Amino acid sequence: MHNAFLNGHLDETVYMKQPPGYEDSSHPDYVCHLQRSLYGLKQAPRAWFKRLHDFLISTGFLPSKIDVSLFHYTAGDSRVFLLVYVDDIIMMGNDTSLLDMMLRRLSTTFKIRDLGPPGFFLSIETLALDGGYLLSQKRYMVDILKRAGMTDCKPLMTPAAVSHVTTSVSQPFDNPTQYRRIVGALQYLTITRPDLSFAVNRLCQYMHSPTDDHWGLVKRVLRYVKGTLHYGLRLTPFASSAIHAFFDSDWASCPLDRKSTSGYAVFHGSNLISWLSRKQRTVARSSTEAEYKALADVSAEVTWVVSLLRELGLHSGQPPTLWCDNLGATYLCANPVFHARTKHVEIDFHFVRDKVASGEFVVNFVSTKDQLADIFTKPLPRPRFTALRTKLNVVAHPP
Repeated sequence: MHNAFLNGHLDETVYMKQPPGYEDSSHPDYVCHLQRSLYGLKQAPRAWFKRLHDFLISTGFLPSKIDVSLFHYTAGDSRVFLLVYVDDIIMMGNDTSLLDMMLRRLSTTFKIRDLGPPGFFLSIETLALDGGYLLSQKRYMVDILKRAGMTDCKPLMTPAAVSHVTTSVSQPFDNPTQYRRIVGALQYLTITRPDLSFAVNRLCQYMHSPTDDHWGLVKRVLRYVKGTLHYGLRLTPFASSAIHAFFDSDWASCPLDRKSTSGYAVFHGSNLISWLSRKQRTVARSSTEAEYKALADVSAEVTWVVSLLRELGLHSGQPPTLWCDNLGATYLCANPVFHARTKHVEIDFHFVRDKVASGEFVVNFVSTKDQLADIFTKPLPRPRFTALRTKLNVVAHPP
């Protein structure tokens, strides 16, 4: 989309000084009354999106109630989905002729450029792989290494050391802006690299006052990125569209505040579609409580995913399955006897238990060695890390 923000019509009254070189010599004190938005105006993003939204609605698109940036169009068995990110638009569907017609309609009002199949979108490259696709950010990874001055660094096979413990006695890092810039870039990289989620989440916890020790952790992650430039997230056609999720927690894992780290991985069929690694907001007084907080987090995420799929008509109707490696948390989902012991997690308890009691979710036990979310909660030895990385569909693209 060319000059996206300039397409927005302003509803508010906004005045602007006469631009240099275009002043009216006879009325130098006059100001310009803006009819359209300009880059830099606070109203510009909202005005642009409103005009695009109104146009799409007029052509038959329906806005998603779950995600405001998503629109969908249905004509018989033909479906078209349109996703907006500021001035970048991606459109997909199962009918080529309908897609072409929608693009022509869009081009009658907005100046757009059709780039064809999504080979490169928002720094994410789409590569064909084994009948499916690989989402790769190789160019973005190379750019991060250049910005950090580590293009020729020695690669490593894991992003975090198992035995490393961050202390509070290290000297403050002399360039905190560089730290925040690199870690912020690594955050965007986790869009296609879930194997980096735990390490990057840990780095983000020290944004306010990084130390030399923390910068050492950043360099280790970058050395791992250097060794896995060809890796990306694989998406494949699947026979089953059932939703299943793995979740886990590492109880009191932070040595500074003793808060637990939780993580989850949500699959739609065989494809990983959502994941998270995050320190819990409160201190858990038992491993079961920490696990149950992780269960509440993944339950909220799965509820959102199911709502979106139902709205788009893509939900199989089967209740999602949540896999837990803690028997206490598994029993707690359906057994009210435990309620008296866990008043401090009452909200999470009732939220999850209602989902299980109504049949919306099924919570099953899985052994720790088969718990895929283990990679989001703690540093792992190389064999374990590599095995879980593969199960998350993070694979290498052949050169």
